Amino acid sequence: MADTLIAPLDRKTDRLPLLDVLRGAAILGTLMTNVWIFASPGSEWSVLAGGLASPDPLADPSAATVAESVFRFLADGKFLSLLTVLFGVGLAIQYDSAARRGEPWPGRYPRRAAFLFVEGTVHFVLVFAWDVLMGYAVTALLVAWLLARSEKVRRGAMGAAAAVHLTLVALVTLAAVTKPEEASGGTPKAPSADAVELYAHGGYGSQIAFRLEHFAALRVEPVFSFGLLVFLFLLGVRLHRAGAFTATADGRRIRTRMAAWGLGLGLPLNAATALGGDDFFVLGRYGVAPLVAVGYIGLIGVALDRLWIPKPVTTALGSVGRTALSCYVAQNLLCVLLCYGIGLGLADRLAGTGPWWVMGLWAAVALALAAGSWLWLRRFDRGPLESVQHAALSPRR
Repeated sequence: MADTLIAPLDRKTDRLPLLDVLRGAAILGTLMTNVWIFASPGSEWSVLAGGLASPDPLADPSAATVAESVFRFLADGKFLSLLTVLFGVGLAIQYDSAARRGEPWPGRYPRRAAFLFVEGTVHFVLVFAWDVLMGYAVTALLVAWLLARSEKVRRGAMGAAAAVHLTLVALVTLAAVTKPEEASGGTPKAPSADAVELYAHGGYGSQIAFRLEHFAALRVEPVFSFGLLVFLFLLGVRLHRAGAFTATADGRRIRTRMAAWGLGLGLPLNAATALGGDDFFVLGRYGVAPLVAVGYIGLIGVALDRLWIPKPVTTALGSVGRTALSCYVAQNLLCVLLCYGIGLGLADRLAGTGPWWVMGLWAAVALALAAGSWLWLRRFDRGPLESVQHAALSPRR
C-alpha cells in the first residue's frame, strides 16, 4: 500500500495513471465497508458478534433501507479484493525492477514485508482491529518467493490457493444453510453490552487492551482468507504481465473483457447471495465479490480510456492512490475520532437515527482525504507515511 510496496514505479514521471486511480478507488471503497463498523454499537467487536447484518430491502423497501443496501452491496468485499490485486501488481513491478537492475530476488524485499507487518501491527493495536496490512505482509513473502519460480509453479500455486479457499467458503456456507433454525435463534446476535460501552464511553487505553486481549479472534479474517489473498496477489501478477494496465490496444481489450465478465457474471451472482440472506454472506463476500472486483478494475479502466470520468475526480482518486498508505491509516483514524467515545462519539449520539449520517460520514472523510492528499502532493513527492517507509528502507551508503 505504500510507495515502496505497491506503487507502480519509483519515479513520478513513470507512474501508470490507471494504477493510481484504481488504488485511490480501492482505498475509499474499503472505507465504504469499514465505516459501518465504526458507526455500529460495539464497533470492531460487532463484526464477530453478528451485529453488522445488512437490512433487507424486500422486508422494508423504505428509501433509507434501499440506499443502505445498495451502498453496502456495491462495496462489501469488492474493494478489498481490488486492493489485494493491486498489491500483487505492485509486487510484480518490484520484481521486474530488480530484474532490470540485475539484482537478486527477493533480495531486500523481505525487509519491506517485515516493515509492512510492523506497520500493520501498530495500526491494529493503536487504530483499527480489522487491519489488512499484516495479512498482506505475510502473503507478500510467499508470493515474492513464487515470483522467482517458474510459470508452471505459479499456476499450480494459484490453482491450489483458489481450491483451498473455495472449499472453505463452500463448507462454511453449507454449515450456515443446513443449521437448524432454532440454533441460529432467527435474529442476528447483538454485541455484548461491555463492547458497546467500551467504544461508546471507554478510554483509549481500554480499547487497546481489548484488541490485544482478543487478538486471535480479531485476526481471523486474514487467516480464513489466506488462500484468497494468495490467489489475488498472483492474479495481479498475471494481469500486469498480460499488459492489462497499459495504455495499449491489448490493454484496452483486456480491460473491456474484465468489465464484461466481472460485472456481467459477478453482479447477478452477488445479488443472489445478498438476497439469500446472512447464510450466504461468506459466499458473497469471499466467493463472488472478487469476481466483481475484476469487473470494477475493467470498468474503471474503460471509463478512463474513454474519458468518462471528470478530470477533478481522476485527480482526486489519483492523489489518494499516490498516498495510499497514509490515506488508509488516516481514514481509519478520522473515523475513530469521529465515532468513538474518545472523540466526538457520533456512533452513540446518532444511534438509531438511520443510515444517512453514516453514508454522509463516508463522503466527508473521502473528500477530506482527496483534498488533503492533493494539497500534500503539491509540495511533496510522497505521502507522510510513504516518506517514513522510504527513509527506513532506502539502502544506507
